Amino acid sequence: MHPLRAAPLLVLATVLSAQEDLSDQIFRATVNVVVAPVTVTDRDGHYVHGLQPHQFRLYDNDKHQDIKVDVSFLPISLVVAVQADRVVEDILPKVQKIGPLLQGLVVGEQGEVAIVAFDHRIRTMQDFTTDSDKLAGALKQIRPGSSSSRMIDATNTAIRMLSRRPGNRRRVVLLISETRDKASESKSREAMTYAQLQNVLIYTVNINHLVTLFTASPDVPRPDPMPPGARPLPAGVAPTPEAVRQASGYGQSADFIPLFVEIFRQAKSIFVSNPAEVFTKFTGGREYGFTTQRDLEEAIRRIGDDLHSQYIVTYTPNNKLEGGFHKIRVEIAERRDAKVLTRPGYWMAAVPE
Repeated sequence: MHPLRAAPLLVLATVLSAQEDLSDQIFRATVNVVVAPVTVTDRDGHYVHGLQPHQFRLYDNDKHQDIKVDVSFLPISLVVAVQADRVVEDILPKVQKIGPLLQGLVVGEQGEVAIVAFDHRIRTMQDFTTDSDKLAGALKQIRPGSSSSRMIDATNTAIRMLSRRPGNRRRVVLLISETRDKASESKSREAMTYAQLQNVLIYTVNINHLVTLFTASPDVPRPDPMPPGARPLPAGVAPTPEAVRQASGYGQSADFIPLFVEIFRQAKSIFVSNPAEVFTKFTGGREYGFTTQRDLEEAIRRIGDDLHSQYIVTYTPNNKLEGGFHKIRVEIAERRDAKVLTRPGYWMAAVPE
């Protein structure tokens, strides 16, 4: 365990290292300011611009909060984490072409980007820069590696890099990978907590597993000692429809709240087969998928549109004594047609009186 510098928006009591086993550890943090990026769309899915701060209503565990709404655009620090194991060999040439889009469409003139590649290793291909030529060069240097990929560990590395950026910048991770994790030492709960403490927003552009399945060189087959249908769920998981649903990770943001609560409670029976979806739902980001070059470029464009259309809502909770998971709800006055997307909540340890 080691101390970290206090983040500008959060005071940390203790934070565990990304290399430590968190299965039997407890996070304790006192939240000073909660940051909730809010995207508002109309009934047709178009972004709603020009809203005024007085139109926003935010509820924390159904308690109305005194909020601040920033309608100006804050500069972005972005880490792009790219899966670079053997199975994505035919996909990497598409990813290597997105350098100019990152600077032009996502972070803008004042933004900075870093590039990370991961298989069984996690490599910083390019530290934060505003030079689009350096970004393009770093992406071209990514080569496919082993048959393993540490997606959760790479996400933790990206968050750690962002934690060192100035507090007046928005912190964003863009994960370009399959949705599954193959070999990480870290747990999903650690990455979720770390993202919360550092106010990091996570987006994913998911590599289609069927594409990698048919394009990757096959592994040497090994005989399966168990017949089809005989493989059990993890220990302690009853084969109920709810257990299967939570294991598969599908649903809307509200449906994820019980799963988030159980992850933070260290329930041994809860496992996550799609960490990418959990990360985006928990932080308020979005998932996109791609198969073709055009799909990938469209996903990057849409992420840029989303980031440049967000309102940043901040508040100091007036209910800090309530430990556990705090559910966030945002409403827009005078806009009944408004659809609001934000992070569903955050975890807070009980604060002693």
